[in-house]
Amino acid sequence: MKKLILACALATSMLTGDLLAGDKKALVGGRLIDGFGHRPIANSVILIDGDRIEKVGTVKTLQVPDGYEVISTEGMDVLPGLWESHAHLMLSGHSDYPYWDKAYIHKLSSEIMPATAQHLLLAGVTSTRDLGAPLEDTVSLKKRLDDGTISGPRVFASGPFLQYEVPAGTEAFRWSVKTVKEAKSRVNQLADSGMEIIKLIDQDKMDLKVAQTIVDEAHKRGMKVVAHSHRPDEIRRGLEIGVDNFEHTGLTTAPEYPADIMEKLKERTAKGRVAGGPLYWTPTVEGLFNYDLTVDNPEKLDSTCWHRGLEPETIADIKASISNPGQLGYSALTPLRKPTLKKKISQLREAGLVFLVGTDSGIPMKFHCQSTWNEMAAWVYEFDIPVMDTIRSATYWPAVMMGVDKDLGTISAGKYADIIAVEGDVLRYINLLSKVDFVMKGGTVYKTNGQPVEDNLK
Repeated sequence: MKKLILACALATSMLTGDLLAGDKKALVGGRLIDGFGHRPIANSVILIDGDRIEKVGTVKTLQVPDGYEVISTEGMDVLPGLWESHAHLMLSGHSDYPYWDKAYIHKLSSEIMPATAQHLLLAGVTSTRDLGAPLEDTVSLKKRLDDGTISGPRVFASGPFLQYEVPAGTEAFRWSVKTVKEAKSRVNQLADSGMEIIKLIDQDKMDLKVAQTIVDEAHKRGMKVVAHSHRPDEIRRGLEIGVDNFEHTGLTTAPEYPADIMEKLKERTAKGRVAGGPLYWTPTVEGLFNYDLTVDNPEKLDSTCWHRGLEPETIADIKASISNPGQLGYSALTPLRKPTLKKKISQLREAGLVFLVGTDSGIPMKFHCQSTWNEMAAWVYEFDIPVMDTIRSATYWPAVMMGVDKDLGTISAGKYADIIAVEGDVLRYINLLSKVDFVMKGGTVYKTNGQPVEDNLK
């Protein structure tokens, strides 16, 4: 009965794809969690003109003008579109990297990346950071998303990793950088190609001048630098050269971060705006924490949400590769890493880091249609991170970090109409995000009543 009532309330928004793509819309009635972190706004009204939010108010304070298509959000929580801050669109859950890199390298643009982009969008992710893929494929994806040839989230990308030495067979999406000249050349090549991010790994193995040149040149070009934090020296070097954002919890099975690193992190966060803003950290903990639970109950791997846009042979290949989820070499150390996560997360929070929700989505058994909400649920239910902080780490803070908060990250006048809605109370039950009922990006509705709007998906 509840679903029938909701369906009737949304009836005006479900007639045709053309109607849903109209210029003027009003989302009326839902509880608004706008991304700023204050108390939610009950009975909200959001007026949308084209791809932007025109006004925000309530049913008592903001009348819907004539000519607006009214979309009911009664009984729903309304949020800014989510960010996935650590995605790999070139991957789709396959367990054998060396095999995948050879078998699918020529299918990334035609099949894999368009499919995984849609998987994110339909999961409520309207912006993502794609951290590692061949440059040509990334440029192609971004261009087609921008011109509307394909549909997906807004993609802020790094293109290939920059590192000291690259494993054989990965040269298409990993670039070796060993000299200052190469550092300047590679950063400018990525910037000229439209990349917004430099992904730096193994920075502790680089000569200090080379690593520093990468960061300095990136900042000159207005790019952000994210860096791996798997080893203590990667963190030490990253702090020394001034990276913007660390990725992963790292340190394998070590129980905690060393004392000297914690002191350096606290010193950096104490500088605040003087050092160019907060220091960001993307923990990517869900896959590690939930691994044994997935092995015990692998039913989520049978979901068809990740099949969309993939060829039947590709789906069968991925399925076969994860048919024995407890036997993957990739995850051999994961059970030993899990007990260390709560301590590490606690240390980072106490040091004043600003967390971003990111998951490494695309890696073995981590599908783009599932990962982001799984990460958010783990933060709230397992790591005791307040739910509003978690939501802001998936909406407001990523936009601030990427320097696009004038356009994205909150539901407020003048910003892009990137909006999702979920039936129920996400502040009590964050895992309701496992089924996002309504997805709008740039004023166009891509999902309503839990179903894709096929006319608007390409």
